[in-house]
Amino acid sequence: MKNLIDTLNKSDITYVCDEPMSAHTTFKIGGAADIMITVKSLEELQTAIGACKASAVPYMILGNGSNLLVSDDGIEGAVIVLDGDFKEITVDGDAVTAGAGAKLSRLCTVALENGLSGLEFAYGIPGTVGGAMYMNAGAYGGEMKDVAVSVTALSRDGTVHEVPASEMQLGYRTSIFKTNGDIILFSEYKLQAGDRELIREQMDDVMGRRKSKQPLEYPSAGSVFKRPEGAFAGTLIEQCGLKGKTVGGAQVSEKHAGFIINIGGATCGDVMELVRIVQDTVKEQTGYFLEREIIRTGR
Repeated sequence: MKNLIDTLNKSDITYVCDEPMSAHTTFKIGGAADIMITVKSLEELQTAIGACKASAVPYMILGNGSNLLVSDDGIEGAVIVLDGDFKEITVDGDAVTAGAGAKLSRLCTVALENGLSGLEFAYGIPGTVGGAMYMNAGAYGGEMKDVAVSVTALSRDGTVHEVPASEMQLGYRTSIFKTNGDIILFSEYKLQAGDRELIREQMDDVMGRRKSKQPLEYPSAGSVFKRPEGAFAGTLIEQCGLKGKTVGGAQVSEKHAGFIINIGGATCGDVMELVRIVQDTVKEQTGYFLEREIIRTGR
């Protein structure tokens, strides 16, 4: 770790040691990361990753922490946050390019401001552009794969390359980036010219439905489980009488059973135990196995 810190100091790259992850996840759960590194350019990212590898320090890229459940014991190694250049969004006609660190909701707003349609479904999804591509985020009938053209990525060997959408293996909450280790840097989308007022109405409708159906007033990581074929996770959980089921500070939301919320002081252990109870109960009563969508990471 000392060699890593020495390299970061020489490169003027911002970092913080023993940073609590509870401050960087929408669940508000998680112990400290050994070191959190903030990079503002491709050069800084390559330097930071190279230093991690040279020092045998494991590393991970952090987006908005909106689909993440971090261990109570924290994260061993480095957490890298994309800032600066990675938050830029540019528009060229109906083509929009966004850095992986940009908020997805901001990308939607930029599209609206330029009279471009196609991203309305994504408005309100609480993640970054990089995270949305990594998971092929979707809602209300739309997915990122519907508008994605390409991704500029950093491979494990340190080279930068372009991945066309046809090669991203974009499926239900998955992509090739979940398995190949590439880091998403920038994404390009092709949208369609549209009427600003109509786009705004559609975005407002999506947000209104989110607020009315989802427990946005509590910390959570969104939908906990993937949608099983032929059913809906929330419906199955509700049918099993699990709404309001509580373990410690974690609770199956009474507003939307597909969400587990932090009602105060929830730990990673609380959430994982509640996940197990839900999975076991639903499997026993309905025959469906609910696969976890949220990513558990850390020690």
